[in-house]
Amino acid sequence: MSGAADRYVSFNSIDFDGNMAVVLGHLRRYIDDPAKSNKLWERFKERLTKADAEALPVSDKLLLLHSHTYYMVELFEEHDDAEALAALAKLEEECF
Repeated sequence: MSGAADRYVSFNSIDFDGNMAVVLGHLRRYIDDPAKSNKLWERFKERLTKADAEALPVSDKLLLLHSHTYYMVELFEEHDDAEALAALAKLEEECF
């Protein structure tokens, strides 16, 4: 991992918002499609909207993503989405 940000030394060079945006972009391709969504992802979208709308969110996007990691892995694997899995791995490594 040479040249990679090391969260144990400093969070300064880690792009939390960028990493989350990439993963959310991949995720939204699936969960915004009614044929691929389910009650879990519908509730997730409600919570995501709430986190975005609150000035001081009780549950922020990073926490929401973190608590749904295994579900995202399952979804991305189900659709054989290596790019999304790599983005999620980066988010996990740098931000969780």
